[in-house]
Amino acid sequence: MAERKRHQVLYDDECWMCTFQMRLLTWLDWCDVARLVPASNPECLKLAPGLTREGLMEAIHCVTKEGRVLRGARALRFIGMRMPLLVPLALVLWVPGVIWVAEKVYDCVSRNRYLLSRVFGCKGACDLLPQREREGEMSAKAAKK
Repeated sequence: MAERKRHQVLYDDECWMCTFQMRLLTWLDWCDVARLVPASNPECLKLAPGLTREGLMEAIHCVTKEGRVLRGARALRFIGMRMPLLVPLALVLWVPGVIWVAEKVYDCVSRNRYLLSRVFGCKGACDLLPQREREGEMSAKAAKK
């Protein structure tokens, strides 16, 4: 398999909270290390062999340049270590035991993300933060067309 230029971040583009977080991530990715791939993109499941649609919708996934697949809090820790403003948060996730707690919290938030999106009004927040258009990346709206 040819090595990719960027890590692939697979996310649920039907979730307002997930979409807002990915828009924020595009602005924090100064070094252009991540390529966001919405779940509605047909290419999404091809990037991570063995990942099912159900598995994809349960959590964010990161497919590294080398093809390793990370899920949930571990994916966020991996990506965070590659973005200068997120390094302090990612370093905390390396403290022994913290990733275990982070995964439990992540799973709880993930299971309830649609409800949390409605409660916190993420749809309006997404309108305030425009997505940064980047080469080789498809916005969630473009993927749906």
